[in-house]
Amino acid sequence: MRKIASHYALINGALERNIVVEVDDNGLIINILRTTTLDSMAGVEFYPGILIPGMINAHSHVELSYLHNQIEEHSGFAGFARAIGAVRGNFTTKERIHAAEVADARMWAEGVEAVADIANDELVMEMKERSKIEYHTMFEHFGLNNLSTTYIKDMTARHRNAAATPHSTYSVQDAPLRELCGGDGVLSIHFMESDDESALYRGSGSLWEWYERMGWSCDFLHYGSPARRIVESIPRDRAILLVHATRTTAEDVRMIESHSCGATWVLCPESNRYISDAKPPVAMLRKMGAKIAIGTDSLASARSLSMIDNLRMLGEMCDAPLEEMLTWATANGAKALGIDDTKGSIAVGKTPGIVVIEGTDLHNLRLTPQTTSRRVI
Repeated sequence: MRKIASHYALINGALERNIVVEVDDNGLIINILRTTTLDSMAGVEFYPGILIPGMINAHSHVELSYLHNQIEEHSGFAGFARAIGAVRGNFTTKERIHAAEVADARMWAEGVEAVADIANDELVMEMKERSKIEYHTMFEHFGLNNLSTTYIKDMTARHRNAAATPHSTYSVQDAPLRELCGGDGVLSIHFMESDDESALYRGSGSLWEWYERMGWSCDFLHYGSPARRIVESIPRDRAILLVHATRTTAEDVRMIESHSCGATWVLCPESNRYISDAKPPVAMLRKMGAKIAIGTDSLASARSLSMIDNLRMLGEMCDAPLEEMLTWATANGAKALGIDDTKGSIAVGKTPGIVVIEGTDLHNLRLTPQTTSRRVI
């Protein structure tokens, strides 16, 4: 058994002092002590900073880790997509798998406990299934000319903690999107990353022009907007991760929140900065009471997969207290993935992992440029 303490601990969404967490050899929390005699307690491991449960990365593409530093920053949404196509063939299978293994080890060391991971193939599934991190893989269906979901469903059936999901509201025709949204598991949909997504439904913008040039038609424009398509296609109680949302309006949020009890808005500010220098609407989502979780996206579109870096960026965009932001990175992600019975919070009977946040301004409870995270358990 280990006794672990710090200056603060995140307990039930609040930062509390004088907490000692007792954990058995299997990582199970067996007791949480509140004491005023911490200095005199025997056998306590004290870590300066803040104790939190293992973090939940609610959006990543670990299979793209081999593209780290391969795509120019601020290339824009369309430029980023073109660049991936141009460089992804330059790497061997061995290089791709190794890059994913390195990224996985770094996330684990920095305190990531579980990941909602997007996949287009099975290349790194063996790595994920032997990882210490609990991966929940969303195999994504993509392509206006791809009407069959058989391939994606076959991959899903071969793996645990896997589900099939549409890529977005602009890249999947109506029948496959509705079919996938009527299935099981958590959906993860790239949502409103660009103004062109909503413009498409009005018959304008670069997506519309590209599809016209290619001779591709969309059978879903009658919904009128991406948000309306979400509301009319996804059951009210289906768990859904709406990712990025940099161009989401208050009207979009009201529409989706009034319909869905299972929606979580996943913000990835470093990726947004990297691709187009956009910012997620974190202040608006907070004001409207939406559920927020944190993702890192991929190393193709981010300098790192650091959850702390993304939290620090969000802290510069809103006045949320630190305990609230840490809850976004832990409990909210666990609830969104349906694993909050064991992960996401420091509570007796759970095995959430224990992480220490170091280099924080403990007087004002703010993240600083020096703030980092590392795993204790």
